[in-house]
Amino acid sequence: MEEKILSGKKNGMKMLFLVLLVYVLDVVMFIFSVNHIDKATTPLPGIGLGVSIFIFLTAWIFFCGLKILKPQEALVLTLFGKYVGTLKDHGFYYVNPFCEGVNPAAKTRLSQSGDVSESGGMLSVAGVAATTGVMGMESINKKLSLKIMTLNNSRQKINDCLGNPVEIGIAVTWRIVDTAKAVFNVNNYKEFLSLQCDSALRNVVRIYPYDVAPNVDTTGDGVADEGSLRGSSEVVAARIRDEIQTRVEEAGIEIIEARITYLAYAPEIAAVMLQRQQASAIIDARKMIVEGAVGMVEMALDRLNKNGVVELDEERKAAMVSNLLVVLCGNRDAQPIVNSGSLY
Repeated sequence: MEEKILSGKKNGMKMLFLVLLVYVLDVVMFIFSVNHIDKATTPLPGIGLGVSIFIFLTAWIFFCGLKILKPQEALVLTLFGKYVGTLKDHGFYYVNPFCEGVNPAAKTRLSQSGDVSESGGMLSVAGVAATTGVMGMESINKKLSLKIMTLNNSRQKINDCLGNPVEIGIAVTWRIVDTAKAVFNVNNYKEFLSLQCDSALRNVVRIYPYDVAPNVDTTGDGVADEGSLRGSSEVVAARIRDEIQTRVEEAGIEIIEARITYLAYAPEIAAVMLQRQQASAIIDARKMIVEGAVGMVEMALDRLNKNGVVELDEERKAAMVSNLLVVLCGNRDAQPIVNSGSLY
Protein backbone atom coordinates (compact mmCIF):
# COMPACT_ATOMS: atom_id res chain seq x y z
CA MET A 1 0.00 0.00 0.00
CA GLU A 2 1.49 3.32 -1.11
CA GLU A 3 0.61 6.58 0.54
CA LYS A 4 -1.28 9.08 -1.64
CA ILE A 5 -1.31 12.69 -0.47
CA LEU A 6 -4.46 14.66 -1.32
CA SER A 7 -3.64 18.24 -2.35
CA GLY A 8 -5.82 21.10 -3.52
CA LYS A 9 -8.60 20.23 -1.09
CA LYS A 10 -8.39 23.32 1.11
CA ASN A 11 -11.83 24.58 0.10
CA GLY A 12 -13.46 24.14 3.47
CA MET A 13 -14.24 27.81 4.10
CA LYS A 14 -15.71 28.33 0.62
CA MET A 15 -17.86 25.23 0.93
CA LEU A 16 -19.03 26.25 4.38
CA PHE A 17 -20.23 29.66 3.14
CA LEU A 18 -21.83 28.00 0.11
CA VAL A 19 -23.83 25.54 2.23
CA LEU A 20 -24.90 28.33 4.60
CA LEU A 21 -25.96 30.39 1.61
CA VAL A 22 -28.01 27.46 0.31
CA TYR A 23 -29.75 27.22 3.68
CA VAL A 24 -30.51 30.97 3.65
CA LEU A 25 -31.98 30.75 0.14
CA ASP A 26 -33.87 27.63 1.15
CA VAL A 27 -35.49 29.48 4.06
CA VAL A 28 -36.46 32.34 1.73
CA MET A 29 -37.96 29.83 -0.72
CA PHE A 30 -39.85 28.09 2.06
CA ILE A 31 -41.36 31.37 3.34
CA PHE A 32 -42.25 32.51 -0.18
CA SER A 33 -43.88 29.16 -1.01
CA VAL A 34 -45.92 29.12 2.20
CA ASN A 35 -47.17 32.67 1.61
CA HIS A 36 -48.24 32.03 -1.98
CA ILE A 37 -49.45 28.45 -1.92
CA ASP A 38 -53.10 29.49 -1.29
CA LYS A 39 -53.10 32.34 -3.79
CA ALA A 40 -51.29 30.62 -6.65
CA THR A 41 -53.11 29.25 -9.67
CA THR A 42 -50.14 27.04 -10.59
CA PRO A 43 -48.46 24.22 -8.65
CA LEU A 44 -45.14 26.10 -8.52
CA PRO A 45 -45.47 27.22 -4.87
CA GLY A 46 -46.22 23.63 -3.85
CA ILE A 47 -43.23 22.34 -5.78
CA GLY A 48 -41.05 25.06 -4.23
CA LEU A 49 -42.26 24.09 -0.77
CA GLY A 50 -41.37 20.44 -1.37
CA VAL A 51 -37.96 21.32 -2.78
CA SER A 52 -37.18 23.62 0.15
CA ILE A 53 -38.08 20.89 2.65
CA PHE A 54 -35.97 18.36 0.75
CA ILE A 55 -32.97 20.74 0.68
CA PHE A 56 -33.38 21.49 4.37
CA LEU A 57 -33.35 17.78 5.24
CA THR A 58 -30.42 16.78 3.00
CA ALA A 59 -28.07 19.78 2.73
CA TRP A 60 -26.50 18.95 6.11
CA ILE A 61 -24.75 16.01 4.42
CA PHE A 62 -22.29 18.45 2.86
CA PHE A 63 -21.14 19.43 6.36
CA CYS A 64 -19.72 15.90 6.69
CA GLY A 65 -17.12 16.74 4.04
CA LEU A 66 -15.59 19.54 6.13
CA LYS A 67 -12.34 18.47 7.79
CA ILE A 68 -10.03 20.51 10.04
CA LEU A 69 -6.42 19.42 10.54
CA LYS A 70 -3.94 20.91 12.95
CA PRO A 71 -0.15 20.87 12.47
CA GLN A 72 1.40 17.39 12.63
CA GLU A 73 -1.93 15.64 12.04
CA ALA A 74 -3.06 13.38 9.21
CA LEU A 75 -6.36 11.85 8.15
CA VAL A 76 -6.56 8.65 6.08
CA LEU A 77 -9.73 8.62 3.96
CA THR A 78 -11.62 5.73 2.43
CA LEU A 79 -14.68 5.84 0.16
CA PHE A 80 -16.89 2.77 0.43
CA GLY A 81 -13.90 0.70 1.52
CA LYS A 82 -11.46 2.02 -1.09
CA TYR A 83 -8.41 4.03 -0.06
CA VAL A 84 -8.81 7.56 -1.43
CA GLY A 85 -5.80 9.34 0.00
CA THR A 86 -4.36 11.10 3.03
CA LEU A 87 -4.75 14.68 4.21
CA LYS A 88 -1.49 15.74 5.84
CA ASP A 89 -1.03 19.50 5.78
CA HIS A 90 -2.85 21.61 8.35
CA GLY A 91 -5.88 23.56 7.15
CA PHE A 92 -9.63 23.55 6.50
CA TYR A 93 -10.51 20.91 3.90
CA TYR A 94 -13.55 19.82 1.99
CA VAL A 95 -13.71 16.26 0.65
CA ASN A 96 -16.39 13.89 -0.51
CA PRO A 97 -18.90 13.85 2.38
CA PHE A 98 -19.17 10.06 2.11
CA CYS A 99 -15.43 9.63 2.80
CA GLU A 100 -14.62 8.07 6.14
CA GLY A 101 -11.54 8.55 8.30
CA VAL A 102 -9.68 5.38 9.29
CA ASN A 103 -7.57 4.90 12.41
CA PRO A 104 -7.72 1.35 13.85
CA ALA A 105 -5.51 2.31 16.80
CA ALA A 106 -7.68 5.23 17.91
CA LYS A 107 -8.84 3.60 21.15
CA THR A 108 -5.65 1.74 21.99
CA ARG A 109 -4.14 2.82 25.31
CA LEU A 110 -0.40 2.44 25.81
CA SER A 111 2.10 3.83 28.32
CA GLN A 112 3.28 6.56 26.01
CA SER A 113 3.26 10.30 25.67
CA GLY A 114 0.22 11.88 24.06
CA ASP A 115 -1.85 8.72 23.94
CA VAL A 116 -5.62 8.36 24.27
CA SER A 117 -7.22 9.78 27.40
CA GLU A 118 -10.64 11.00 28.36
CA SER A 119 -11.38 13.77 30.83
CA GLY A 120 -14.35 16.06 31.37
CA GLY A 121 -16.12 15.24 28.14
CA MET A 122 -13.06 16.12 26.07
CA LEU A 123 -11.57 13.48 23.83
CA SER A 124 -7.78 13.64 23.55
CA VAL A 125 -5.74 11.65 21.05
CA ALA A 126 -2.05 12.05 20.32
CA GLY A 127 -1.82 15.19 22.41
CA VAL A 128 -4.70 16.98 20.58
CA ALA A 129 -7.92 17.71 22.46
CA ALA A 130 -11.23 18.66 20.84
CA THR A 131 -14.95 18.11 21.00
CA THR A 132 -17.17 16.91 18.20
CA GLY A 133 -19.41 19.50 16.61
CA VAL A 134 -21.66 20.03 13.63
CA MET A 135 -18.78 20.46 11.21
CA GLY A 136 -16.73 17.72 12.83
CA MET A 137 -19.26 14.91 12.16
CA GLU A 138 -16.31 12.52 12.74
CA SER A 139 -14.51 12.15 16.02
CA ILE A 140 -11.03 13.59 16.20
CA ASN A 141 -9.74 10.18 17.23
CA LYS A 142 -9.84 9.19 13.56
CA LYS A 143 -6.86 11.45 12.96
CA LEU A 144 -3.29 10.16 13.14
CA SER A 145 -0.63 12.06 15.01
CA LEU A 146 2.59 12.67 13.09
CA LYS A 147 4.32 14.01 16.19
CA ILE A 148 7.27 12.32 17.83
CA MET A 149 6.00 10.12 20.66
CA THR A 150 7.70 8.06 23.35
CA LEU A 151 6.60 4.53 24.15
CA ASN A 152 7.54 3.26 27.60
CA ASN A 153 6.67 -0.43 27.81
CA SER A 154 6.54 -2.27 31.10
CA ARG A 155 9.71 -3.81 32.50
CA GLN A 156 10.60 -7.30 31.35
CA LYS A 157 12.41 -10.13 33.08
CA ILE A 158 14.93 -11.63 30.64
CA ASN A 159 17.84 -14.04 31.06
CA ASP A 160 21.16 -12.63 29.90
CA CYS A 161 23.71 -14.71 27.99
CA LEU A 162 24.93 -16.28 31.26
CA GLY A 163 21.43 -17.29 32.31
CA ASN A 164 21.09 -14.65 35.02
CA PRO A 165 17.57 -13.14 35.16
CA VAL A 166 17.61 -9.36 34.79
CA GLU A 167 14.83 -6.78 34.72
CA ILE A 168 15.10 -4.19 31.97
CA GLY A 169 12.90 -1.42 30.62
CA ILE A 170 13.29 0.76 27.52
CA ALA A 171 11.80 3.99 26.18
CA VAL A 172 11.33 4.10 22.40
CA THR A 173 10.91 7.40 20.54
CA TRP A 174 8.94 6.95 17.32
CA ARG A 175 6.68 8.60 14.75
CA ILE A 176 4.53 7.70 11.74
CA VAL A 177 6.13 8.42 8.36
CA ASP A 178 3.74 6.51 6.08
CA THR A 179 0.09 6.75 7.08
CA ALA A 180 -1.17 4.24 4.51
CA LYS A 181 1.17 1.50 5.76
CA ALA A 182 0.37 2.30 9.40
CA VAL A 183 -3.37 1.98 8.82
CA PHE A 184 -3.66 -0.79 6.23
CA ASN A 185 -0.53 -2.99 6.53
CA VAL A 186 -1.06 -3.91 10.19
CA ASN A 187 -4.20 -4.41 12.22
CA ASN A 188 -3.21 -1.96 14.99
CA TYR A 189 0.05 -0.09 14.60
CA LYS A 190 0.32 0.81 18.31
CA GLU A 191 -0.05 -2.77 19.52
CA PHE A 192 2.22 -3.93 16.71
CA LEU A 193 4.94 -1.49 17.78
CA SER A 194 4.63 -2.46 21.44
CA LEU A 195 4.94 -6.19 20.71
CA GLN A 196 7.89 -5.70 18.37
CA CYS A 197 9.67 -3.61 21.01
CA ASP A 198 9.30 -6.42 23.55
CA SER A 199 10.47 -9.06 21.07
CA ALA A 200 13.49 -7.05 19.90
CA LEU A 201 14.47 -6.29 23.50
CA ARG A 202 14.49 -9.98 24.37
CA ASN A 203 16.58 -10.91 21.34
CA VAL A 204 19.24 -8.31 22.06
CA VAL A 205 19.46 -8.74 25.85
CA ARG A 206 20.08 -12.48 25.47
CA ILE A 207 23.32 -11.69 23.64
CA TYR A 208 24.92 -9.67 26.46
CA PRO A 209 25.87 -10.46 30.06
CA TYR A 210 24.74 -8.09 32.78
CA ASP A 211 28.33 -7.29 33.68
CA VAL A 212 31.62 -7.90 31.93
CA ALA A 213 32.32 -11.65 31.76
CA PRO A 214 35.25 -13.61 30.27
CA ASN A 215 34.95 -15.61 27.05
CA VAL A 216 31.74 -13.89 25.90
CA ASP A 217 31.34 -12.75 22.30
CA THR A 218 28.65 -10.07 21.96
CA THR A 219 29.53 -8.85 18.47
CA GLY A 220 29.35 -12.17 16.64
CA ASP A 221 32.88 -11.99 15.24
CA GLY A 222 34.10 -15.02 17.22
CA VAL A 223 36.36 -12.94 19.47
CA ALA A 224 35.63 -12.44 23.16
CA ASP A 225 34.99 -8.81 24.10
CA GLU A 226 34.01 -6.71 27.10
CA GLY A 227 30.46 -5.90 26.02
CA SER A 228 27.82 -5.89 28.76
CA LEU A 229 24.37 -4.49 29.48
CA ARG A 230 25.69 -2.28 32.26
CA GLY A 231 28.89 -1.09 30.63
CA SER A 232 27.80 -0.86 26.98
CA SER A 233 24.36 0.72 27.35
CA GLU A 234 24.82 3.01 24.33
CA VAL A 235 25.79 0.12 22.06
CA VAL A 236 22.95 -2.06 23.39
CA ALA A 237 20.41 0.76 22.91
CA ALA A 238 21.55 1.36 19.32
CA ARG A 239 21.29 -2.35 18.61
CA ILE A 240 17.77 -2.47 20.07
CA ARG A 241 16.77 0.54 17.97
CA ASP A 242 18.02 -1.09 14.74
CA GLU A 243 16.26 -4.35 15.62
CA ILE A 244 12.93 -2.61 16.20
CA GLN A 245 13.27 -0.50 13.03
CA THR A 246 13.74 -3.62 10.93
CA ARG A 247 10.56 -5.12 12.38
CA VAL A 248 8.27 -2.06 12.01
CA GLU A 249 9.38 -0.94 8.55
CA GLU A 250 6.25 -2.38 6.97
CA ALA A 251 4.05 -0.48 9.41
CA GLY A 252 5.28 2.91 8.19
CA ILE A 253 6.91 3.73 11.54
CA GLU A 254 10.31 5.34 12.07
CA ILE A 255 12.21 4.55 15.28
CA ILE A 256 14.15 7.65 16.22
CA GLU A 257 15.80 6.45 19.41
CA ALA A 258 15.71 3.67 21.99
CA ARG A 259 17.07 4.12 25.51
CA ILE A 260 17.43 1.80 28.50
CA THR A 261 15.46 3.34 31.37
CA TYR A 262 15.82 0.58 33.97
CA LEU A 263 18.35 -2.20 34.47
CA ALA A 264 18.79 -4.45 37.52
CA TYR A 265 19.12 -8.05 38.53
CA ALA A 266 15.83 -9.83 39.20
CA PRO A 267 14.81 -9.76 42.90
CA GLU A 268 15.42 -13.49 43.41
CA ILE A 269 19.15 -13.15 42.71
CA ALA A 270 19.72 -9.48 43.49
CA ALA A 271 20.95 -10.17 47.07
CA VAL A 272 23.38 -12.88 45.93
CA MET A 273 24.75 -10.71 43.14
CA LEU A 274 25.16 -7.83 45.59
CA GLN A 275 27.25 -10.06 47.89
CA ARG A 276 29.29 -11.12 44.88
CA GLN A 277 29.95 -7.50 43.95
CA GLN A 278 30.82 -6.67 47.56
CA ALA A 279 33.23 -9.59 47.73
CA SER A 280 34.88 -8.51 44.50
CA ALA A 281 35.21 -4.97 45.82
CA ILE A 282 36.71 -6.21 49.11
CA ILE A 283 39.26 -8.34 47.25
CA ASP A 284 40.28 -5.42 45.05
CA ALA A 285 40.61 -3.18 48.11
CA ARG A 286 42.72 -5.77 49.94
CA LYS A 287 45.03 -6.10 46.95
CA MET A 288 45.57 -2.36 46.96
CA ILE A 289 46.17 -2.30 50.73
CA VAL A 290 48.70 -5.14 50.57
CA GLU A 291 50.57 -3.54 47.67
CA GLY A 292 50.74 -0.27 49.58
CA ALA A 293 51.82 -1.99 52.82
CA VAL A 294 54.62 -3.91 51.11
CA GLY A 295 55.87 -0.67 49.56
CA MET A 296 55.86 1.07 52.94
CA VAL A 297 57.75 -1.79 54.61
CA GLU A 298 60.40 -1.74 51.88
CA MET A 299 60.76 2.01 52.24
CA ALA A 300 61.08 1.71 56.07
CA LEU A 301 63.78 -0.95 55.84
CA ASP A 302 65.70 1.02 53.22
CA ARG A 303 65.59 4.21 55.28
CA LEU A 304 66.71 2.44 58.47
CA ASN A 305 69.56 0.73 56.67
CA LYS A 306 70.59 3.91 54.83
CA ASN A 307 70.61 6.14 57.91
CA GLY A 308 72.26 3.50 60.10
CA VAL A 309 69.69 3.93 62.83
CA VAL A 310 69.83 0.30 63.85
CA GLU A 311 71.37 -2.86 62.53
CA LEU A 312 68.95 -5.75 62.13
CA ASP A 313 69.70 -9.33 61.33
CA GLU A 314 67.44 -11.39 59.11
CA GLU A 315 65.38 -12.71 62.00
CA ARG A 316 64.68 -9.23 63.35
CA LYS A 317 63.88 -7.94 59.87
CA ALA A 318 61.36 -10.74 59.47
CA ALA A 319 59.76 -9.88 62.80
CA MET A 320 59.64 -6.19 61.89
CA VAL A 321 58.08 -6.91 58.49
CA SER A 322 55.47 -9.13 60.15
CA ASN A 323 54.56 -6.48 62.69
CA LEU A 324 54.35 -3.70 60.10
CA LEU A 325 52.15 -5.75 57.79
CA VAL A 326 49.81 -6.60 60.67
CA VAL A 327 49.55 -2.93 61.57
CA LEU A 328 49.10 -1.67 58.00
CA CYS A 329 46.74 -4.39 56.78
CA GLY A 330 44.61 -4.78 59.89
CA ASN A 331 40.99 -3.66 60.04
CA ARG A 332 41.41 -2.19 63.51
CA ASP A 333 43.81 0.27 65.09
CA ALA A 334 46.98 -1.34 66.42
CA GLN A 335 47.41 -1.75 70.20
CA PRO A 336 51.11 -1.07 70.90
CA ILE A 337 52.94 -3.21 73.48
CA VAL A 338 55.95 -1.69 75.24
CA ASN A 339 58.78 -4.15 75.72
CA SER A 340 60.82 -3.13 78.79
CA GLY A 341 63.13 -6.12 78.72
CA SER A 342 65.68 -7.48 76.34
CA LEU A 343 64.95 -7.96 72.69
CA TYR A 344 65.85 -11.63 73.22
